[in-house]
Amino acid sequence: MDLGSKNRLTPRQAALFTGEGLFAKLARAACAAGCLPRKELYEAWEMARRVRRRVRGGRVIDWACGHGLLAHVMLILDDTSPSAVAFDTRLPQSAEKLQYALVNAWPRLRDKVSLVESTQGPAVKAGDVVVSCHACGGLTDEVLHRAAAARAFVAVMPCCHDVGGSDDGGLAGWLDGPLAIDATRCAHLRQAGYHVSTHRISKEVTPKNRLLIGIPEERVGA
Repeated sequence: MDLGSKNRLTPRQAALFTGEGLFAKLARAACAAGCLPRKELYEAWEMARRVRRRVRGGRVIDWACGHGLLAHVMLILDDTSPSAVAFDTRLPQSAEKLQYALVNAWPRLRDKVSLVESTQGPAVKAGDVVVSCHACGGLTDEVLHRAAAARAFVAVMPCCHDVGGSDDGGLAGWLDGPLAIDATRCAHLRQAGYHVSTHRISKEVTPKNRLLIGIPEERVGA
């Protein structure tokens, strides 16, 4: 199976995901919805697992959420989070269909995840967990800035780097453009008083696989 395929998961493919493990159950729910690109399932799962190893609880804000799967997976992996906001400037029409399938599989998610379509991002508060998978170009910087200004936890997996337009920290002579930009993002977040950790998900899922997690220094070990 091509994990990075943009083809939609369908009910017929549910039989490929056997067993009672959490991922298999999630995959079958996504297949039942019949609307989610396969790569989004693996991206959300791999990102959420890594974030939840380091950050527990908090209201989740899934910025540039697409179908909103990441917000739901964050709550599936940690039921101490009270709620989540899945925000995008334009939500797919099928986002509600996916949510229905997920709530059918996990009834405790009912009324906990708000799908929000707006040109204005939600207000971020201290203690929130702001996540964004593949916010294009400078949108990743906006997510990092808004989270840092509120002293929220933050995790981003950048894509579509604006080489030549984004701050590369003067590192472009040593590093390729996108890596220089991401390294500079790490430096800025550290300067803002964050503990930063860097990770990668499998390239089989996406070549844009660098994950940056930031925890406010005052919350480290709390």
